[in-house]
Amino acid sequence: MSAADLYWMAGAALTGLGVYGLLVSPHPLRKLLGLNLLGSGIFLIFGVIARRGAAAGLGGDPVPQALVITAIVVAFSATAIAIALLIRLHAEEGSASLDDPPAGNDAP
Repeated sequence: MSAADLYWMAGAALTGLGVYGLLVSPHPLRKLLGLNLLGSGIFLIFGVIARRGAAAGLGGDPVPQALVITAIVVAFSATAIAIALLIRLHAEEGSASLDDPPAGNDAP
């Protein structure tokens, strides 16, 4: 087993765990963590694809590296905004859940 195969399996595992977290967990923070796992797995797979092209003699292309670095920055920014929104939701509603309020709560 080569190092690239190990990275493929790790990327696939991260992507699978991210999709599982997005589909199964009802809590928004857990969904956000699942989305980050999904993105990390995709970044790793994309890096392996770019590395395989360089190993095949196609030359080192800096574009895939630049795309992954840009995607990491965008994912970090989106995560920061989502966490800020969750904090705001918790401050306004008293809970960071998106479920319906209890029947006795007459909130407008």
